[in-house]
Amino acid sequence: MEYIFEYKSPIGIIIITSDETEITGLRFKGQSETEVLCDKKYKETSAIKEAKRWLDIYFSGKNPGYIPAINPKGTEFQKLVWKILLEIPYGKTTTYGEIAGKIAEIKNVSRMSAQAVGGAVGKNPIAIIIPCHRVIGKNGKLTGYRYGMDKKISLLAHEGADMGKFFED
Repeated sequence: MEYIFEYKSPIGIIIITSDETEITGLRFKGQSETEVLCDKKYKETSAIKEAKRWLDIYFSGKNPGYIPAINPKGTEFQKLVWKILLEIPYGKTTTYGEIAGKIAEIKNVSRMSAQAVGGAVGKNPIAIIIPCHRVIGKNGKLTGYRYGMDKKISLLAHEGADMGKFFED
């Protein structure tokens, strides 16, 4: 059984989904996929309580310093990309190309597609905790974010990222 809870954050309502023990989703309300949740039951599971605690710390302006129990559903490639996203330090950014380079190294291949990485980043089911907002374009500029650029900018600014570099010409 999957459960659902609405968390009120400073930048909008976040939909948290979980099974009994792990977070399975964390998305901003209003996204089409979050509206189709009628098969889920509203309940504050232990995983949801932990997600709320993590978000409370995060939105208080602190680095939570840990990753709560998560279980993102996806392909093996997507899971590998998401694992690398978890390594991006709080307040820092990396590029799709840098992630592609890490994957090429792990898979012992000469090259990996940054576009494939971008596709996996865009499918991340656990926003903020798996920090897809910390990925930028190869030119060092901000690129799309499935929840809107305003949210990406808010999250990066909240973490104290150097915002000036994103808007230089």
